Amino acid sequence: MHHRRSLGSGFSAATKINQQPPRLLIVHIPLPSWADICSNLCEALQNFFSLACSLMGPSRMSLFSLYMVQNQHECILPFVITVLTSHPGKEVVKQLEEGLKDIDLGRVRRLQVVEVTKGILEQMDSESPDEAGSDENPILGTDIDLQTIGNDVIDMEIFFKAWLHNSETDQEHIHLLLPAQTFSNISRAGDNPMCLKCDLQERLLSPSLLPGTADGTLRMDDPKGDISTLYQMASQSSSSHYKLQVIKALKSSGLCESLTYGLPFILRPTSCWQLDWDELETNQQHFHALCHSLLKREWLLLAKGEPLSPGHGQRVPASTFYVIVPSCSLTLLVKAIATRELLLPNVFPLLPEAPPEDSLKIVESTLDRLELEPTYNPLHVKSHLYSYLSNAFAKPQGRFYTGWETRTPRKAGQSQTNRVRATVVPLPVTPGPCGTSKMRAARNASLETRLPSQPEEEYSSQP
Repeated sequence: MHHRRSLGSGFSAATKINQQPPRLLIVHIPLPSWADICSNLCEALQNFFSLACSLMGPSRMSLFSLYMVQNQHECILPFVITVLTSHPGKEVVKQLEEGLKDIDLGRVRRLQVVEVTKGILEQMDSESPDEAGSDENPILGTDIDLQTIGNDVIDMEIFFKAWLHNSETDQEHIHLLLPAQTFSNISRAGDNPMCLKCDLQERLLSPSLLPGTADGTLRMDDPKGDISTLYQMASQSSSSHYKLQVIKALKSSGLCESLTYGLPFILRPTSCWQLDWDELETNQQHFHALCHSLLKREWLLLAKGEPLSPGHGQRVPASTFYVIVPSCSLTLLVKAIATRELLLPNVFPLLPEAPPEDSLKIVESTLDRLELEPTYNPLHVKSHLYSYLSNAFAKPQGRFYTGWETRTPRKAGQSQTNRVRATVVPLPVTPGPCGTSKMRAARNASLETRLPSQPEEEYSSQP
């Protein structure tokens, strides 16, 4: 995928996080289900690609292809294949097992079946689709994931956004080092520090990497954007992993939120395929024990990032410190925390015991008019960013375009050197219950479907 803006040369080392697999989406939704799913799928894809194509920095998707199942064979490159179907997922898996049992799928990195249900699934805090469990099929010799999503724009958006995560599992991202004497009850390494091998995951996209946001407007010329140094360091291809050395514990109530800065990140026990099963299991058990102990003690951890060895003639960069926060899930939250050099003087006068009675009644009456919700759900808050980004790609004539059209043409005689030859895998398909003409008519009708430019929402940043 092409990006109109790129980061400075200092971020060339971060390209490792973007070694994402190519994606092939096979849509297997015949009539009459297509009429109910078409508009939601089109809107979700438009929202996703308006976001993915606008992100500054290296590409997070190497290649994407969309294929509609029809009554003829198609050539499918060795991608990561996702079958989006309205049929029962288990039946589709059985059909794939039977139809592909005699085909060599050695170059197919992953096979995924996603069933679109009629209802809407509430999966706000569930694990992302790329982290769902999968069993290796003994017949095909490859993994087949079976997942379910609701026939809803938000559910589909969440599924597609999982493609933006770093899915590279060649090595763990972070080594979290714990002093052995502090956690001696779970350490068998004597005086050596305990090392928990972790993967790092983004919690949200940085607004500074997108146009049309306040942060993006103010920081458009910043070559680093708001990508955390932690994420940059952890993604570098190096024999020495980025290390977080825990130096002390903090009471949960002893941290002022004003001292944290930057984007939050999620630490998980690693899923690196190069580790053996025993090491993976032990690492996950220790990670689980750490999360449990921190919650029980109401502790946070203060960690120091150990910078990678500088090159010849380069100065050692200043250290960055992080606070590690436990949660009720098998994850840890990591946020950068201010140090002495960054701190500015501020005065925080103590709050008097009671304000004047008249002022208290006025403010209390005003607050009583507000709707109170137990939790904040970002899915209910829309900033109209999708429509802004989509309009940025549209020419006055209404034709959709990307930055490919503005690229400098190649010089005469210059050949294209990035072509890749790939093994072609034919995908046999069976005719659907409806005729070919009906399916073609449905596809033509879907192309003429116009999405609402201002959908209704529960909350809005604009009147």
